[in-house]
Amino acid sequence: MLELYQKDCLIQSKSFGLFPQTPGLNQAKKSIIAKYIILNYFIFTEMAEVKNFKPVKLICGIIYSREEIKVAAEKVLSDNFGPPDLKSQSFPFNFTDYYQSQMGKDLYRSFLSFEKLTKPEQLPEIKLRTNQLEAEFRFSFPDLERPVNLDPGYLTASALIMATAKDFAHRIPLGLGIYAHLELLFTRKGVKILEWTYPDFHQSGYQEFFLRVREKYLVQLKGLPETD
Repeated sequence: MLELYQKDCLIQSKSFGLFPQTPGLNQAKKSIIAKYIILNYFIFTEMAEVKNFKPVKLICGIIYSREEIKVAAEKVLSDNFGPPDLKSQSFPFNFTDYYQSQMGKDLYRSFLSFEKLTKPEQLPEIKLRTNQLEAEFRFSFPDLERPVNLDPGYLTASALIMATAKDFAHRIPLGLGIYAHLELLFTRKGVKILEWTYPDFHQSGYQEFFLRVREKYLVQLKGLPETD
């Protein structure tokens, strides 16, 4: 096996023009030198260049039972993450009764996207901050155990990623106890639903909103300066 590898290195070295007429080098030495030269060639010419992540479009979902809670949530989110540039309509959140014991019945869900782009690696910190904001809402609405659910995530040109503290097979650990949940994909044919996409994200109304956010995001990307 070693002899075959050495012969292969010599054959490739000739194709690269190595050792045209080099006195004092036997075949074994030539094969060793060729191995390292060829290895370094492929490392520096074929290996992908490490670059900074592109900024992403921050979004946040709001689950609530009363309009006053939604208005208050939009305000605190704006105070923390900057002004929103798009708001969705309110959708009935009736695909699960998971939150009813804490939040009450007749729940709704809406979404915001934020004008300022953010770094994708900041998502764990953002999720921890929205958890803290949720806890603070209990003082303003003491009649509910959990007045609001805030679900941050971000949108790229190709996907919608949501943050979660719950582990599962398809979720990727990000840090600080937070995981990335790949919710939707954006393709040339439209929005692609995944095996684990939450049922309410199957709605056309959700998808139409995220496509609008994506359009705005792509325009913002074009206006950014070139970076390494």
